[in-house]
Amino acid sequence: MTKPLNQPPDGFTCAVCGEYHKGLPLDVAFGAPIYWDQIPEAERTARGELTPDFCAIDDRDFFVRGLIEIPIVDSDQFFVWGIWTSLSRKNYSRLIDLWRDPKIVDEPPYFGWLANKLPGYPDTLNLKTNVQSRNVKWRPYVTLEPIDHPLALEQRDGISFARVQEITALTLHPEKL
Repeated sequence: MTKPLNQPPDGFTCAVCGEYHKGLPLDVAFGAPIYWDQIPEAERTARGELTPDFCAIDDRDFFVRGLIEIPIVDSDQFFVWGIWTSLSRKNYSRLIDLWRDPKIVDEPPYFGWLANKLPGYPDTLNLKTNVQSRNVKWRPYVTLEPIDHPLALEQRDGISFARVQEITALTLHPEKL
């Protein structure tokens, strides 16, 4: 007899504000790499470009949006971080050229540096990443270097729904960080 899989709770009492929040989001996404947000808003259009999938700054720094998928223990679900990672100019150009080409799945992983600070972890900025294209319909899959950083360990070993609740509470209340 197989063990039934865990299901996400209908809601949770927030450890930050003490209120009950209905539902449990299984993803958190960043709209831009941290470096884009550091450019004064009035200078952004002159210094770079930000699309839902790509970012270039000062024709020197290049980023792609990808997904860090963390398995939820005893479940068939994942918690997903929608993050940005840097790429070399060469890999950035190659990825853009192949973005809508089915051959993109044959590309080797591209090296990059994580370009967001994820709440609930020690500093995640500049963790080493590998960006792997899947197909033209999905954002790239991002794997972290196998180190002892909690994010890398969670990507490898999984997290509980209770941990998802912790992360959600932090992302609902960024002013408390």
